[in-house]
Amino acid sequence: MRYVTVSAKIPSKLKQLLDKYGIKPSPIIRKALEEEVKRRMLDEIEGKARELRRKVAHISDEEIVKIIREDREKG
Repeated sequence: MRYVTVSAKIPSKLKQLLDKYGIKPSPIIRKALEEEVKRRMLDEIEGKARELRRKVAHISDEEIVKIIREDREKG
C-alpha cells in the first residue's frame, strides 16, 4: 500500500498535551479520516437508495418478482 502525508495545524497547547501523554497523532488521525470517509460513503449510498426507492415506488411487488424471475431464467 502506498501512503501520502497529510498535515494539519493544531493549537500548541494540544501538541503539548499529546507529547505529555505520549499520544501518537497519526493512528488517531488515520482512524478519524477512515471513519469520516465511511460515513460519507454510507450517506451517499443511502441517498441513492432513497432515490431508487422513489423511482420504483409505483411498481408492485408482484411485478418486481416477475422481473426477477424472468431475469434469473435468462441467466
